[in-house]
Amino acid sequence: MNKAPIGVFDSGYGGLTVLKEIVNRLPQYDYLYLGDNARAPYGPRSFDTVYNYTLECVQWFFKQGCPLVILACNTASAKALRTIQQNDLATIDATKRVLGVIRPTTEIIGTLTKTKSVGVLGTAGTVQSGSYPIEINKFYPDIKVYQHACPMWVPLIENNEYSGDGADYFVKKDIDQLMQQSIAIDTILLGCTHYPLLQQKIKQFIPEGVALLSQGKIVADSLADYLQRHPEIATTCSKGEDIAFYTTDSAEDFDNHAAVFYGKAVKSQHLIL
Repeated sequence: MNKAPIGVFDSGYGGLTVLKEIVNRLPQYDYLYLGDNARAPYGPRSFDTVYNYTLECVQWFFKQGCPLVILACNTASAKALRTIQQNDLATIDATKRVLGVIRPTTEIIGTLTKTKSVGVLGTAGTVQSGSYPIEINKFYPDIKVYQHACPMWVPLIENNEYSGDGADYFVKKDIDQLMQQSIAIDTILLGCTHYPLLQQKIKQFIPEGVALLSQGKIVADSLADYLQRHPEIATTCSKGEDIAFYTTDSAEDFDNHAAVFYGKAVKSQHLIL
């Protein structure tokens, strides 16, 4: 039987924090992960560039037989997902599906905030896109969303400096700048899949009583619900509990970093797009 894995895409390593939760929640499926590390980070790039890179990777997933692709990347979800869903799928293959990580989080955030004031920490690209305020407003028009870009956080994480004292300055500065926008913020969303690695550090600097929300488990639960509601997609996804990892950069370098994000060792293959 030909495999039809669920594709999970990120510009680099961060999507592995989402994949880990998806596999924990739905271990029965086959998965295919691609990190476009050679062109990362996506955060500072233009909308057109992110869209073109993301579409190229999505088309690669489809060629591998994936009926469903998860953009486990906030920047790709913010800058490329809507265009791919609305314009490209119909011409590429109308039976395929591409989902992102922003909508699942925004659907539930209103149930978590009591003050109706939410903070979002993300990359410059995600913040500039306005995707979180737009999506949250669709579900919860009464919620005020305050955003702050954290350009140093991904480099700190990818250079393995996220747990050291050197990270404290940048984490505290960015959290302080977010909280200065409104003392009413009672829920902070980590709008980048890298940021869960900084979670313990972040908790040291957020005010007591402020909830911290990361995306992995939310996206995994949302995917499980989606597959239950769409059996026509679920039945096309193969179930062999197999996971394959690909990177557009050095496989050795990817494997060394990936274990930190995924929680255990991985063995990847180099891909030339």
